[in-house]
Amino acid sequence: MATIVFIVIAYLIGSVSFAVLMSRLFHLPDPRTYGSRNPGATNVMRTGRKNVAALTLLGDAAKGWLAVYLVQHFASRYGLGSPTIAAVALAVFLGHSYSVFLRFRGGKGVATTCGVLLALNIWLGLMTLATWLVIFIVSRISSFAALVAAVMAPIFAFYIFGWDSRSFAVLALSLLLVWRHQSNIRNLIAGTEASFKKRK
Repeated sequence: MATIVFIVIAYLIGSVSFAVLMSRLFHLPDPRTYGSRNPGATNVMRTGRKNVAALTLLGDAAKGWLAVYLVQHFASRYGLGSPTIAAVALAVFLGHSYSVFLRFRGGKGVATTCGVLLALNIWLGLMTLATWLVIFIVSRISSFAALVAAVMAPIFAFYIFGWDSRSFAVLALSLLLVWRHQSNIRNLIAGTEASFKKRK
């Protein structure tokens, strides 16, 4: 019963869209109506309001961290193990990507996944974040950096956790991230993916 409760709570936490909330708070257009139409920090950045995009990024990462932190904090009290923690990690991602508050639409889950990884293990989160940062600095393409980080995250997880449920949860999250970036992958192959390179 406790497992189900934590999974439902995680899904509802994930369903809170900070892109939509921050846009309303700062009187910006709904992120679902412009650019990629994706309610995420990268799309909010297209308004030119970097501060709002940063708040969106932090909020989406924080909810991923919070959901996993809560289940880990209460795990011993309710006799919960790694499988429940893994299920919660997936539930908060699915909540973000298929929000019950947005008619089961949502973001691609990069920031939320980052929060999840930081909660699972600080080194796992930092190594994945460092991978994203290095690739982004070189390419200036957020989606490409996210895809490379998604490929590396399970490798880091299996190194840290071994053959644990949490490692398989990270693998599942990575596969979901790649699947959610199908349109970006097509654009990358075609050479039309949007970048943050400075224009002359």
